[in-house]
Amino acid sequence: MTATETQARGTRRGMRLDFHVLGPVLALVALIVIGILLNPNFLSYGNITNVLARSAFIGIIAVGMTFVITSGGLDLSVGSMAAFIAGLMILVMNALLPTLGVSVATILAGMATALVAGLVAGAINGLLVTRGRIEAFIVTLGTMGIYRSLVTWLADGGTLSLDFDLRTLYGPVYYGGLLGVAWPIIVFAIVAILGELAMRHTAFGRHCAATGSNEQVARYSAVHVDKVRTATYIMLGVLVGVATIMYVPRLGSASSSTGLLWELEAIAAVIIGGTVLKGGYGRVWGTVVGVLILSLIGNILNLTDVVSPYLNGAIQGVIIILAVVMQRGRAASR
Repeated sequence: MTATETQARGTRRGMRLDFHVLGPVLALVALIVIGILLNPNFLSYGNITNVLARSAFIGIIAVGMTFVITSGGLDLSVGSMAAFIAGLMILVMNALLPTLGVSVATILAGMATALVAGLVAGAINGLLVTRGRIEAFIVTLGTMGIYRSLVTWLADGGTLSLDFDLRTLYGPVYYGGLLGVAWPIIVFAIVAILGELAMRHTAFGRHCAATGSNEQVARYSAVHVDKVRTATYIMLGVLVGVATIMYVPRLGSASSSTGLLWELEAIAAVIIGGTVLKGGYGRVWGTVVGVLILSLIGNILNLTDVVSPYLNGAIQGVIIILAVVMQRGRAASR
């Protein structure tokens, strides 16, 4: 092979790499242009704020999912986990009313409950995968059914509702904000920034990638594979708790339908953002772009009559399949 051919091949590889990196960003830009052309109110402050605030829940969870998938894992239980944690939060806060009254202390107790419950749920998933040596798909499919059943049982088949006065006090956590930016958006931004720094500039992020890329090689390289993988599930569980804390004041209730298909949206966002489904490579900023893409698709469907918004889930499913096919195509061409 001549020097010219070698240089040409390197150039083509660089072009593919650039497209792989910029592809989600270009898709996001294209969606924004389509939204502007289809509806003049698309870029209004109210619509943009609404889209970002609603996407914050999935975004926070998707950041944690990025670490899980990068390390070679998967979690199908996050939506059901969020529903269970929301129900538990509401029960705890309502139970504390006679003692603490309608106070910030009651709200803080509910938030602490969410974080602890998320941590425990994530640890259960992680330990079953690592210590129990059970496939992540099977473990989280099982816990998905367990958490969904538990919240249905807690609600006696109906809906768990937060006390009205508590809901009023808790409301600003979702509806309030800083300098015109809603708190869920701010929390999502903070989580995304910390996640990107952890993935790119810490040993934990590198160990996640090493574990997902080749578990045996990672073990030989003195990486504590089981601890790393368990830690990713715990991180995801805690972030599910954080997302639930931001979500509960929105409606002030929880039922068996809470968090439905959140796992699909989170996984879709991660894959669209460029994280490899089989593990070994992940990028949090790409996940953020993926979350925005999915949110804008849903928003555009709601603002126009081109396609029924009820097909949003079908479109997300198609996007997941196409993203995985493209990943395999890139891997085969290398």
